[in-house]
Amino acid sequence: MITAVVYSESGGTFKTTMTANVAVALQRMGQKTLVIDLDPQEGNLTSLFDVGTQRSDPDADNLVKHVLDMPDGDFDDLIETSDEGVDIIPSHDMLGDFTSNLEQKISYETGMQNMSREEYPRFELLYELLWENQELHEEYDAVLIDPNARAEDLLYNAIFALRTLVAPVKPAGKGNLSLDGLEELVGNMENELEIEIGLSCVVPSGVGQTNAHQQYQQQFEDTEAFDTPVTIGNRESLMDAMWEARGSAFKVVEERWKTFERGGEMVSESGQRRVRDREIETLRRLYVLARFIATETFDTAVDPVMELDIQDHENRTIDLREDETVEATSA
Repeated sequence: MITAVVYSESGGTFKTTMTANVAVALQRMGQKTLVIDLDPQEGNLTSLFDVGTQRSDPDADNLVKHVLDMPDGDFDDLIETSDEGVDIIPSHDMLGDFTSNLEQKISYETGMQNMSREEYPRFELLYELLWENQELHEEYDAVLIDPNARAEDLLYNAIFALRTLVAPVKPAGKGNLSLDGLEELVGNMENELEIEIGLSCVVPSGVGQTNAHQQYQQQFEDTEAFDTPVTIGNRESLMDAMWEARGSAFKVVEERWKTFERGGEMVSESGQRRVRDREIETLRRLYVLARFIATETFDTAVDPVMELDIQDHENRTIDLREDETVEATSA
């Protein structure tokens, strides 16, 4: 089964859009896919896929209530399906108070069971819910998590549950991950959780043509510490359009979404975007990334061919069977 947390310590790495694109690519490859949104901030995956209408309702059932074993309904009722066929457990405002609610649960249960706080399995709760209680491996081929960024209980529960990281990184700039930083990050998490964590791959994203960006990209391509199957070029227009299309970059291109000025106002409409070869190539790289995660990390056979049904335009085909090897090159 394919299980991955798409995680970066840094902002601006396209973490959420990458999660969405990998999820849709896996779904199109024939893998029934579930994405769990653990980011309580605005502009999260829930917003991107236009789901979670009750995320601000304090009385609504949500994932946190199920993780803390105080649900208000069936787990299956939490799951919504996007227009592109990917199942989603939406974010909820209660995620922002996860640690404080967890502390209350720990205080109560340790008192009742005469257990020390150190003995309480605080990082194992999501794991138990997904695999032992709900047995999601019986229903899904792939489960992805778009987590919160801070290293706290919610993130650690996500990593303990899925055990594998996909790490988008942004070239250069203060606060971004370095090669040593990635190894240290994984090592610290393994020590904290007392488990082995796999790093599926690193994905440099937003890479431009400057010397600094190219040197940074080359660093990742040359290291043997982890895999860099693709590099995603600077495609802000394509990624930004995902928020207007309420879906993946594949949807943006197929429905030709574009934001433009009309009568002094900015509007977004389908059927307006030009079909650019460089954006088709970016879609191909995203498909390569999803295939790498599926086949190289989890040894799962997937459909290597995707047909792009582009509105009012000839269809295009992404066929990865032509690739003898996957090399990291800039889209």
